[in-house]
Amino acid sequence: MRGRKPIPTRLKLVAGNPGKRPLNRHEPTPEGALPTCPSHLCPPAKAEWKRLIHVLHRLGMMSHLDRAALAAYYQSYGKWVEAERKAKETPPLLKTPGGHIQPSPWLGISIIHGNGAWAAALVACDYRCWRRVEP
Repeated sequence: MRGRKPIPTRLKLVAGNPGKRPLNRHEPTPEGALPTCPSHLCPPAKAEWKRLIHVLHRLGMMSHLDRAALAAYYQSYGKWVEAERKAKETPPLLKTPGGHIQPSPWLGISIIHGNGAWAAALVACDYRCWRRVEP
């Protein structure tokens, strides 16, 4: 794909189509559905799911196709929250049994899952806009 990634049609409509360019009339629009929360999510992920799922559904940005991508985001978010809590409980630098100083492993876990949560969120919000389905 060349150039900028296309913005989903729904987001263009919400913003009033600021570029005044033609809207993608062939963008897939699966019927909106409220997916159920996956049982394998950790407690902070389930709490975030319950907090945001209705907002996304009300905005028309939710369908049954989004469950796996959103589950990945929420699980990564939950792991990030857990790692941040643990990082606050432990000192930022730890002494190994060999006497070396190293950063707390919770800091690394926090960075990995923080980045993973953002990546999963972008995939979940962006995957439909570049597809075209001809009638």
